[in-house]
Amino acid sequence: MKIAVASQNKTSIADPTGQCLNFWIYEVNATEILGKELLELPQGQSFHDTCRNDPHSLDNVGILIAKTIGQGLRTKLEQRSIEGIATPESDPDRAVRAYLDGSLVKAAPTANESECEHYAAGSA
Repeated sequence: MKIAVASQNKTSIADPTGQCLNFWIYEVNATEILGKELLELPQGQSFHDTCRNDPHSLDNVGILIAKTIGQGLRTKLEQRSIEGIATPESDPDRAVRAYLDGSLVKAAPTANESECEHYAAGSA
């Protein structure tokens, strides 16, 4: 399974998430981290800029961990079968290890984030 962690500065978990372009991608099994690599998206490829039916570089992950996940982003993730988890944890490695051992502190959902015009308007 793959877990993505939003990390715009490449050291801590990012906020806001919808415009983040850097993600740590963790390959994990049920109990441990097997590998980690940085995915740097080009401008225009953030979730904020990607509309509903557009392919996205994170379509192959099962979990996205971030500081906050607004309802607009949560909806986009759900449509891509990605579970979005917001957490107050700031260290990406600790967050993934805590997720795997069931101790990750989860934050409450946040207010709606902006969405791209095509997505908000409901067009493809």
